[in-house]
Amino acid sequence: MEIPTARRGEYLQTVFRIIEKNGGSLPLREILVEMPKSLIFNEYEAGHYEKTGYVRWRSMMYLYSIDCVKAGWLVKNKGTWSITEEGRKTLQFSPEEFIRIATQKYREWKRQKDFVELVAEDERGADIAEREATIGYEQAAEIARNEIVEHIRALNPYEFQDLAAALLRGMGYYVSEVAAPGPDGGVDIRAYKDPLGVEGARIKVQVKHRKDTKVTNSEVSALNGLLRNGDVGLIVSSGGFTREAVKEMRNSNNHIEKIDLDDLIDFWEEYYDKLREEDKLLLPLRRIAFLAPNK
Repeated sequence: MEIPTARRGEYLQTVFRIIEKNGGSLPLREILVEMPKSLIFNEYEAGHYEKTGYVRWRSMMYLYSIDCVKAGWLVKNKGTWSITEEGRKTLQFSPEEFIRIATQKYREWKRQKDFVELVAEDERGADIAEREATIGYEQAAEIARNEIVEHIRALNPYEFQDLAAALLRGMGYYVSEVAAPGPDGGVDIRAYKDPLGVEGARIKVQVKHRKDTKVTNSEVSALNGLLRNGDVGLIVSSGGFTREAVKEMRNSNNHIEKIDLDDLIDFWEEYYDKLREEDKLLLPLRRIAFLAPNK
């Protein structure tokens, strides 16, 4: 039994619609949550391949997402998938046409890169074998990322606040204050560029640890009202930010930055080696090597 070509096209076009509905970019883990809400998978599609153990529909989605990247329709960056303007135009195609054109563009990319001789239209064995390393890498990366996300979401608000303070220290800032439990006057963390706080701007940080609740524009306005004399505002939110909140930051008369959950994980990985040993215990990581997929 094989998943029909048109059905594979449905998978990817559904992915594109989910991404477009969410502003053009979305973490892969959220796409995977939304997919079963948008498509009904039969028992075979929801089953696992014996060789790899991967879910069939997910494997097909990963496989043809590679074609979409090479076609210039999709961009992948640190676990976030973004649709391009050219990608949006492909939603007008039939699902079968979508896959046919994506496959054609992938093979054109291969030819330009002096890869092996192109296979016939109905013989994708060599292509699929070549991509297994990429699929395996992406699925392993997805599992690892999800474990990190769940670890962070399981923290209580004050542990998450400590995590944000630890990250700032790892980035080279001096954290002068982390609010104790109870009323904090609207500022959870205060940080400076130097130990005495005489060089550069003072950073006032609000930390929001709410899994399913995004920071709103009114919360951005509240922080803006606390900034004085060149202060920089920063909001660290595990639940993300509404579009209105992001717009409020851009239009603010003060400098306000944001760190969402994906930003926090990316920064934590980037600065991990510079963290204090006791801070690493808040979110301990171990690097694992994988065979690099073809670019």
